[in-house]
Amino acid sequence: MHPNRLGRPQPVLFAILFAAVLATAGCVGLETSRSPQAQSVKMEWFGWSFFRFTSPNGKVILTNPFITGNPDASVTLDDITKADVIVAADGHRDEVGDTVAIAKKTGARTLSAFELRAWFVSKGVPEAQAMSRNPGARFVWEGITIRVVESVHGSGSGLAVDSDERPVYGGPAVGFIITFENGWTVYFTGSSAATQNMALWGSAYKPDAMIFLMQPSGEPQDIGMAIKLVATGNPNLKTLWPHHHRVKPPAGAPTVTDVRALLDSMGINIPILNQERGKVYEFSK
Repeated sequence: MHPNRLGRPQPVLFAILFAAVLATAGCVGLETSRSPQAQSVKMEWFGWSFFRFTSPNGKVILTNPFITGNPDASVTLDDITKADVIVAADGHRDEVGDTVAIAKKTGARTLSAFELRAWFVSKGVPEAQAMSRNPGARFVWEGITIRVVESVHGSGSGLAVDSDERPVYGGPAVGFIITFENGWTVYFTGSSAATQNMALWGSAYKPDAMIFLMQPSGEPQDIGMAIKLVATGNPNLKTLWPHHHRVKPPAGAPTVTDVRALLDSMGINIPILNQERGKVYEFSK
């Protein structure tokens, strides 16, 4: 009998077995290290308008990190040990929050209007970390795109400054539209009132989620119109979250229940996520 028939495997058989092993190993590798597009964005809310987003590649973006002086803050400065980008919507005290302290501690970049960026630098944030973008600009970094849009709001007299200094103008108030590595996009309005331009941004950037302003003195109709505008020409909008609200709203302040009833009357059935402080939520396309 020919030795290749039983004594030794054929070379072709070796090739087949080797290819099968490689294919199996490749499948295992794909399963354990999925691409960013297949992974989720993690979101946490720490009170008022302070959100933490962790991207599929582990990048951490903070919005308006208002801790010191915030009665509803669920974290302390010591709890914030990692940040890559901090976005500050305007120069008011509750928007700036602890941006300077966190940027110094973590080395995070700050992203704000030009005038507010200058103030961050004057308070000790290294120039290399402080970035400025005005409405209509964007910041593209590590597979993430942050678009800066206008906000109908002030940016001056409430700026967090030392007690012996005069208030400083923080530049134009802004909002941010953040698209992560997996394509999932969130629109953080900042403190903006409803503006017709929201329909332009909804149609152009098609955010999957909107963090809408629900301040204690807010006009419910304005809240409803802002959401309606962002939904215009945007079939992607599937999730709404409120911000700028107290955990226990004062008497007369709009609530999620109020906003839900208003949206229902407007024929808008997009769910509102009444988020819990510190809970981790995950989102993907």
